[in-house]
Amino acid sequence: MASVLATSLDVWDLPTGAKVGITVLAGLLVGLLTWATAGTRDAEQGGGDETPWRPPDQWPPVSAHFTGRTESLAELREVFAKHRSRSRAESASPLVVSVCGRGGVGKSVLITRFGHEIAGSFPDGRLYADLRGTVAAPISPEEVLIGFLRALGVRLTTDPGGPAELRKLWLTWTKGKRILICLDNARDADQVKDLIPAEPGCAVMVSSRQPLYLLNTYDKKLSVFSEAQGVELLARLAGDDRVAADLESAQEIVRMCDHLPLALSICGGRLATREHWTLRELADRLKDERRRLKHLELAPTLEKSVRASLQLSYDDCTGLQRRLLRLLSLVSAPDVPSWVAGDLLATSEPDGADQLEALIDAQLAECSGVDFSGVMRYRLHDLVRIFAHELALSDDEDGHRRAAVERVFSGYRRRAETAAVARWPQDWGRRARPADPTSATQAQSSAADWLNAERLTLVAAINQARSLEMWELAWGLSRAFCSLCHSLRAYWSDWRMVAHTLCEAAVHMDDRRALGIALLDRAAVMGAQGGHRSAAADSERALEIFTDLGESWWAARAKRTVGMTLFSDGNLDRGQNYLIDAIAGFKGEEDRWWAARTQRNLAELRLAQHKPREARELLEEALEVFQDDRNRYSEAQTLRAYGEVLGATARVLHADGDSRAAEEDFTRAGFSLDRAAEMFRLRGELWEEARCLRAAGEVGNPANGLSELVYVRRAAEMLAALGDSWGVARAELSAGRAHGRLGRTREAQESLRQAVRHFEELGDRWWMARCLRYLGETHLEAGDPQAALTSLRQAHDIYRSLGNQAGVERTLKLLRRAEG
Repeated sequence: MASVLATSLDVWDLPTGAKVGITVLAGLLVGLLTWATAGTRDAEQGGGDETPWRPPDQWPPVSAHFTGRTESLAELREVFAKHRSRSRAESASPLVVSVCGRGGVGKSVLITRFGHEIAGSFPDGRLYADLRGTVAAPISPEEVLIGFLRALGVRLTTDPGGPAELRKLWLTWTKGKRILICLDNARDADQVKDLIPAEPGCAVMVSSRQPLYLLNTYDKKLSVFSEAQGVELLARLAGDDRVAADLESAQEIVRMCDHLPLALSICGGRLATREHWTLRELADRLKDERRRLKHLELAPTLEKSVRASLQLSYDDCTGLQRRLLRLLSLVSAPDVPSWVAGDLLATSEPDGADQLEALIDAQLAECSGVDFSGVMRYRLHDLVRIFAHELALSDDEDGHRRAAVERVFSGYRRRAETAAVARWPQDWGRRARPADPTSATQAQSSAADWLNAERLTLVAAINQARSLEMWELAWGLSRAFCSLCHSLRAYWSDWRMVAHTLCEAAVHMDDRRALGIALLDRAAVMGAQGGHRSAAADSERALEIFTDLGESWWAARAKRTVGMTLFSDGNLDRGQNYLIDAIAGFKGEEDRWWAARTQRNLAELRLAQHKPREARELLEEALEVFQDDRNRYSEAQTLRAYGEVLGATARVLHADGDSRAAEEDFTRAGFSLDRAAEMFRLRGELWEEARCLRAAGEVGNPANGLSELVYVRRAAEMLAALGDSWGVARAELSAGRAHGRLGRTREAQESLRQAVRHFEELGDRWWMARCLRYLGETHLEAGDPQAALTSLRQAHDIYRSLGNQAGVERTLKLLRRAEG
């Protein structure tokens, strides 16, 4: 109904008052129409996640056999209670608890147990990260922050920048929140300090081998068990009656395990699965194993008590279980889902999962919690991993080890490609479109959850495949990862790194088609991060490859990428030719989606050239395609661009004195932008919603000046919270123009100067030139031609260097006014 009413403005010859009334009525229907269609939102590139956001709960499960830490728990309760009793004025920083101790002493188990106990005090979520501080390549603070922000619902659709920028975002999104954070296995204070929020309502619990000496912390050094605690743990695992029947042997086992909880858990786990064993038999076996170890030259990474208990438990496993433990140590990922066990053993997923559960029963593997997609994940304790890896290198042939890892990587490639195709089918073939919109939307949301869950594991797999020179697997994994990151506009640093690996793998494969695809993927991330020259070189090389190969669909995609790169760099004249050729190529391939998307891109370029009529025709054709295909996300993006074009048309009509026609287009522009913003809002797309608000603030309706300024300020706040520094600079430019329309010359000039500084810092010379041109125009309108000349000459020089003839001509007109 709303579309019919809006269309009637062009079809029927109505009085202006009637047209405005119809448009207003259509606007009132936007909310109802959007609500009605919300259930059938369709999947395509960049579509939103449909599952409502809820506070994250990443805390690992509590050990079923937790015991022996009564005093430590009492200390932590007292510290927590004292912190909570303080007022916000008295407690200006969050509670930070640091628990250190030797490997296997039970630091993580204690923190996990206490975290579950106090969970109710943190309604805004519980975050967990294994920092892997004991391995050669620990997790960087930046990777942790990106994961935490994502878990808190922050869609980082633009590159947030380096550590300092991520830290600012972290402080912004934790402000006023009550979040419990666990930083497990930290290497040092530098790995931790930027992960601590400033909000006093939060609490951070850290485990490490060595003291960290962080500020404002309660430091707890965890000691080994007493003999009584060790016996109690054995009783929990093996049974009270068995331990009570032979207390002397139980005490001897505790001593031979050096009172270390990990070693005791392994021994107790073995007793639990071997009911026919007596404690005396286990003690004798353990004594023999320790005696044997004294005569071996072993790596100093494992204490003899741990190695003895591990070896004893390992020897008692079945051959299949021993093989699985060894093979698990070969996968460098921090944790894995259960299907990996089946692939490692070259057996079915259920059979592999059964063997994995047997290792958990023997305390040789552990659950690390449920991931974003709701799947339980498993890992090896770092000491167990060292032990198992030593055995894998000595007991398994290199070919067998390599084949097992290849099976796992092949499994990840299949799953990654399935997720990538579900998320953005148009990236994987011509004329691709979801068959069933509802199921496609669900699959798309699941694909996003899958990437969020598997990101660190995928990156580890790609790096390991590269180091092992498994180039086809490295290419396949990298290609799917890049497609997923592109569709989500997420994980920028990982995306950039993997895109380089994708190109490297294609070169080693000596596959020109694979190289062309890789170059386009790398151009996408580099161009989006401001590396226009690099993106242009990659996309032009890809175009040459696909042209030589006769790959017309991929050649059209390369032309579009070249055109968009030139457009982004301010070279509109060359960029338009590539986009026009790309549209023709997609239409020749009968690919409606890519043709319509590229038409929208060309329309935005036409708008920058001050050709709104051409832009409008392109957008109306594209909008028809997206509406016909029920591609709501692309429809909303096109409605935003359409609103911008209508606003530009209205401003021209208003300047020419045609106030009635201008009023019509001002109203229709507002309707189009409101509709787009509401569609994005319902999908949880904050970045896209902010872009619509910024565009609404640029319409230039004289009757709506103050509201437009409010729109721009709101957009700037949202973009800053999302870490979009370019978007903030763009909003500052919009604010300058909004102030100017209100006659606030001083505020307008200050905003425009600020925008110039921002774009200069970002290295975006085209937008810097636009800001300088607008600043010069503002000086002219204020009666200060000398100040205008400085800004306009700078703008003119930049436009000339970019080859932007339209910008040169517009600036020359203003220069003549200033000089005349």
